[in-house]
Amino acid sequence: MNTGGMNREMEPWFTIEKIDPETYGISEYRHWEETHCYLLNGTKRSLLIDTGLGISDLRAEVVHLTGNPVTAIATHIHWDHTGGHASFPNFYAHAAELPWLQGAFPLPLEAVRKMVVDRCDLPEGFRVEDYRLFQGTPARVLTGHERIDLGGREIEVLHTPGHSPGHMCFWEKERGYLWTGDLIYKGMLLAYYPSTDPAAYLASLEAVAALPVKRVFPGHHSLDLRPELLLRMRDAFRRLKGEGKLRHGSGVHDYGDWSVWL
Repeated sequence: MNTGGMNREMEPWFTIEKIDPETYGISEYRHWEETHCYLLNGTKRSLLIDTGLGISDLRAEVVHLTGNPVTAIATHIHWDHTGGHASFPNFYAHAAELPWLQGAFPLPLEAVRKMVVDRCDLPEGFRVEDYRLFQGTPARVLTGHERIDLGGREIEVLHTPGHSPGHMCFWEKERGYLWTGDLIYKGMLLAYYPSTDPAAYLASLEAVAALPVKRVFPGHHSLDLRPELLLRMRDAFRRLKGEGKLRHGSGVHDYGDWSVWL
């Protein structure tokens, strides 16, 4: 497993990786998609990007990494990115996905529980019958282009639909950091669900590929991503559009270190 040269401290469920003195990756490598959360510390507050599956106590890890008040913000309201939200009541969400926080998530709870059991190396004592989809009311509703001041660092919210209607990426211009959630990662990108939008996916790739990105931090799998991947994905989606294949039902398109299921 390549972690891009970061320092690693193994934990029973989480893996903590120091990106820089104010930024940490908190990963769940025992999940089949190797989910990542990120803690961004400022001088006044901290931002927690995604909260993972909710299988183990994320807050217990976060309190060792910051003494700041913490705001949670999900790249999107899928169960594997909001599982720990119950421990962070001060959270933000995109307007387009508020119904999913109020009982309208399009995947049944039993289907999620089956994936948890079948595709995770679960910790001892975990009871899947107690597993719930997170529901709640955000402290702030976002639409895109907001700037979040952490004290000494500013994060811009980018609305990047495609994988989901309210998907967001987060851009820190000063450091050149881009957090991409499920829009960009090495592995199979999913854009075949009814709630996905292949045309919007391309528009989002166009937007992030235009940024002067220095480091890319995905929601899943390898952390060894380079900015050129943004350009390769954008160009591949452009070709799919030109060939009439940027649509639901066109199948799986493989590009070596990544693929997309449309």
